Amino acid sequence: MTTTLKDVINLNGVKKKYRRFLWCCLTASLMGMGVLVYDTARDSIPDELMIFPDEQPDWETILDNPAVTYDPAVEVSQNGSYRMQCSLFGMIPLKTIKVTSVEPQMVFASGSPVGIYMETEGVLVIDSGEIRGMDGIMQSPAEHIVQPGDYIRKVDGEILESKKQLMKLVEKNQGEPMEMEVMRKDELIDLALTPLQTEDGSYKLGIWVRDNIQGIGTLTYVDQKGTFAALGHGISDVDTGERLDISQGDLYDARILSVKKGTSGNPGELRGVIDYQENLKMGKIVKNTPNGILGQMRPEKEGKLSRQPYEISLKQDLKTGPAYILCDVGEGVQKYEIEITKIDQNAKDSNKSFVIHVTDTKLLELTGGIVQGMSGSPIIQEEKLVGAVTHVFVNDPTKGYGIFVENMMEH
Repeated sequence: MTTTLKDVINLNGVKKKYRRFLWCCLTASLMGMGVLVYDTARDSIPDELMIFPDEQPDWETILDNPAVTYDPAVEVSQNGSYRMQCSLFGMIPLKTIKVTSVEPQMVFASGSPVGIYMETEGVLVIDSGEIRGMDGIMQSPAEHIVQPGDYIRKVDGEILESKKQLMKLVEKNQGEPMEMEVMRKDELIDLALTPLQTEDGSYKLGIWVRDNIQGIGTLTYVDQKGTFAALGHGISDVDTGERLDISQGDLYDARILSVKKGTSGNPGELRGVIDYQENLKMGKIVKNTPNGILGQMRPEKEGKLSRQPYEISLKQDLKTGPAYILCDVGEGVQKYEIEITKIDQNAKDSNKSFVIHVTDTKLLELTGGIVQGMSGSPIIQEEKLVGAVTHVFVNDPTKGYGIFVENMMEH
């Protein structure tokens, strides 16, 4: 079998195409690796950083990446803050860090269990459904009109404060269309619902609503002005999963009666009782933020709390290694040893900025690790308040997440 010139030319053409294909694959791979290196380096840099006056940050440690360089020439503003440009290999701009000077602050870390009662801003719609009308037919008068997560603020011009008030207005309306002002995802909208008369003669809208929420958590700290912070994360509705808009709330004394021990795949919980008495109110809740609930403590109640003075620590000062938490699992507020195993200064979810591992044998015996109700437990390292417990790993209750205390103080 002889090879012709045409065959040789075709073979060379195939080889050239194959080489071009390989070069394209190599170029695409290098570009992909470059993008990955760039994104990884950028994401490792914090957006903002707080420093104490006259403090010289250790940028090499903070940036923690030899490929990332920073420009030491910075412009200082009147309030002591400045912006610093970070680059990849000194050539490719990555991110500008906002650096703010803050005064050192002393707060009182607690760890005491507290009862939480909050009222929603308006009435929260949980869901809509079918109801049986006078004719015996199932109907959905609210379907495609309201949505889970809507807050009904006004009905026929009247400010709505409770579901009991809504029920009275519906019954009074006698089946006429009701004009409603609703807050939906930070936008006020107007809509109308017409109550349906049911088989028993009463009127209903076909919606499930909620106007308050309550539970037990842990108080993180009280500052020297009486402002308190707890939980380390916002309170969300159990049905909609959305963080609650609140009109007001109260902080109460609480007692832990028992503990449901946590196991893999089955989170435990602190079980207790809340004393809903006026004289046992500890303070007023004013905000339900993504980083915890905030409020003002009653001055006469501050002395009744477990509290110890600690200087706050900034996030760049947190280290992997030993620390301890303050919490009450039925035996009063005590110290329990933990290990900080991983830190992310620029976590997308501020409630999950670092990982902790419970090492205290007594706490492991009592609770199995971190359980529901321990959210907000202060985390102390080198005798400074560094943050609070926020979440437990569902498949490993000995591990959980924490939030930097500076994030809790932002609001």
